[in-house]
Amino acid sequence: QVQLVESGGGLVQAGGSLRLSCAASGRSFSSYAMGWFRQAPGKEREFVAAISWSGGSTVYADSAKGRFTVSRDNAKNTVYLQMNSLQPEDTAVYYCAARFGTMGRAISSYDQWGQGTQVTVSS
Repeated sequence: QVQLVESGGGLVQAGGSLRLSCAASGRSFSSYAMGWFRQAPGKEREFVAAISWSGGSTVYADSAKGRFTVSRDNAKNTVYLQMNSLQPEDTAVYYCAARFGTMGRAISSYDQWGQGTQVTVSS
């Protein structure tokens, strides 16, 4: 089991960038695939990006492709989400999550979640 803490959220103007971090504590972080999800007010939580345990494979939601990059540093027990060209529709609480084994898009397949970090993009 891992405990997850996100950081790096904030207020940014449209077209700007942010880098979110998710620090994990606990054992065997490198055994977990990691995902990023987001939830905007009044909307369901949605998948953003995921990365395999090794960092060798990634997958993105269509809304994130070409703008967001997920990466991880297993030596630091940290996963990142670099977000560029941010738009107001990216405003949401962003969560990282851990899933033992292979990566995936399904929210229900992730069983460890952080508390979330707010990202607000102004127009």
